[in-house]
Amino acid sequence: MELISKIALGGGCHWCTEAVFQSLLGVENVEQGYVASVNENTAFSEAVIVHFKPEVISLETLIEVHLHTHKSTSNHSMRTKYRSAIYTFSEEQNQQSKAIVNNFQKAFGSKLITKVYPFQSFKASRKSIQNYYQNNPEKPFCETFINPKLKFLLEHFSKQTNIKKLKHLIKQEQIT
Repeated sequence: MELISKIALGGGCHWCTEAVFQSLLGVENVEQGYVASVNENTAFSEAVIVHFKPEVISLETLIEVHLHTHKSTSNHSMRTKYRSAIYTFSEEQNQQSKAIVNNFQKAFGSKLITKVYPFQSFKASRKSIQNYYQNNPEKPFCETFINPKLKFLLEHFSKQTNIKKLKHLIKQEQIT
């Protein structure tokens, strides 16, 4: 029996985050919604819970993808709604995630604002907007904001990307 782990990630629009992580090999499920942590971070912020097989995709790879697919180095006025965060489900995962983020500080050349917090609670998005990209890949929002992130995955994380889920992008690239 294969082990399934989970991590919650927030940074930008949960439609974008959901589509990115649904496109990775080893990710079994992505729950789109809002996550809250503790102390000053109890307000819900857009995020996803990623259920994954650690023997197929590592926590380090998931965090690296996360850091590259949202504005993890810039603060802006919407950071309470779009908290740049990794929400952990255990103290061990919390420590591991902090070490991974610290290792990526150098690679990004600028200060990562992404923080690691303990997961406190989750509320799912309404059904009508879940799986937004899979249901609406040709909508202007998807083409403008999500497709560039998925193309980034194809270019920089091709070994971890589920090509079957992104065939439409590959065909599109071949045409242009």
